[in-house]
Amino acid sequence: MKPNILVVLADDMGWGDLGCYGSKIRTPHIDALAAGGVRATDAHSASAVCTPSRYALMTGRYAWRGPLKNFVLMGHGPALIEPERPTLASVLHDAGYATGAFGKWHLGLGWRHRDGSVRDAFAPGATLHDDVETDFGTDIDYTAAVTGGPTALGFDRFFGIAGSLDMPPYAFIDQDRTVGVPDREKENYLTEQRPGLQVPGFREDEADVRFVAEAVRWLGAVPTDQPFLCYLTPSAPHRPNVPPDVVRGRSGLGDRADGVCLVDWAVGELVAAIDARGQRDNTLVIVTSDNGAPMIFTDDGDVSVHRPNGDWRGQKGDLWDGGHREPFVAHWPGHIPAGTVLDAPVCLTDVLPTVATAADVALPTGAAEDGRDILGALTGAAAPPPADRPIVHHSLGGRFALRAGRWKAVFATGSGGGFSEPSIGALFASGSGKAHANPPWDAEHPVGQLYDVYADPGETTDRWAAEPAVVAALYAQLRVICRDETSGLPFDVPVPA
Repeated sequence: MKPNILVVLADDMGWGDLGCYGSKIRTPHIDALAAGGVRATDAHSASAVCTPSRYALMTGRYAWRGPLKNFVLMGHGPALIEPERPTLASVLHDAGYATGAFGKWHLGLGWRHRDGSVRDAFAPGATLHDDVETDFGTDIDYTAAVTGGPTALGFDRFFGIAGSLDMPPYAFIDQDRTVGVPDREKENYLTEQRPGLQVPGFREDEADVRFVAEAVRWLGAVPTDQPFLCYLTPSAPHRPNVPPDVVRGRSGLGDRADGVCLVDWAVGELVAAIDARGQRDNTLVIVTSDNGAPMIFTDDGDVSVHRPNGDWRGQKGDLWDGGHREPFVAHWPGHIPAGTVLDAPVCLTDVLPTVATAADVALPTGAAEDGRDILGALTGAAAPPPADRPIVHHSLGGRFALRAGRWKAVFATGSGGGFSEPSIGALFASGSGKAHANPPWDAEHPVGQLYDVYADPGETTDRWAAEPAVVAALYAQLRVICRDETSGLPFDVPVPA
């Protein structure tokens, strides 16, 4: 029988948040998976923020190849994945898998407006970034089904939310319809929540518990002779942090750290449900996160006591490693040797081709163009990806960096338009992605950063001026990967050779 697949994608959980990565937060369920499987130390999301990172995991493709060049979608953003594009769900669904997604979607939906229109992310001149007024929701017909979402992209079952818990609409979505009608302004705004409509009685502290309950219920209904893909995307530990009773106070480090405990609890509940099916040995489990943790919010906890991104420089949104270096744990008894540590560079674009190989499913031609099959590296059956494998990093502000072996070139100043630039953080909180804190990388501003990440993993010593030939080579390599300027990368910037 083909293996079952469980992918858990946490929200804003940093490299340093899990016990198996040295955290003070107790995460026994995920730590047990790491002890019985593999823990990657050099895994990266394809973006330092949520929407493009999730697009890349679901499709094996960098999001900037499509219409989203910076920032993220809001809750009423248009469907971002093309209907014909192969996804993690559609590839397995076509191979006979039962497929379920539970939690945060954040890849856009085709909301029907009161005038009958549905926004198209691929239409010429399409607007993807909503301000507070356009995202409020008063012009949405919530009695109509949404289009272009999980059930249109290969998932048999979906229960979750449109975006993040800080975005309207404040309502659950069951398959392709809201559970109830968001017909009133949010009654109680929590930290960082944007104005908008809610359904009666919506409670953020119940969201992740409900996602897990729906996933467990669905797993109980899948025939034991049919393989499944379960994609769980909890909202934790993204703000607002409102841990439910099941984990409140567990960390002793505050609400955000309790949110990390909530992710661990969710993993434990799903693993127990798989155990109840008698299928642990035939299930590949992957636990990771969409981007690094934000560190600008003092109410999230004292970063001198707990560093959610470990010792890596930067935070969510940044091109420095704290923005995109992720925890990545994989467990598959009898296939992945216990206690393995993988130090080779991997990217979340690799999830789709790796899962397809595990399921013995051929990918359609052209699918997952930016991903690599790393199953052999996880199981020890093949060599890991080469150390000089190029991985593209992308910031909240839409800037690029390229890591290849010992060198990492950041084609921007500062964090590249991430949370470490206060004005970009403020733009994110306000729901507008139309400005940048620093001048963009272009012919008028050919200034960047270069780091030797082997000698200087903390990215403290800029070698840009000292190694012009390295900069030129990495820029040329990045242009080949990006192919043309529709990527958002300018091709005419003069760099010294």
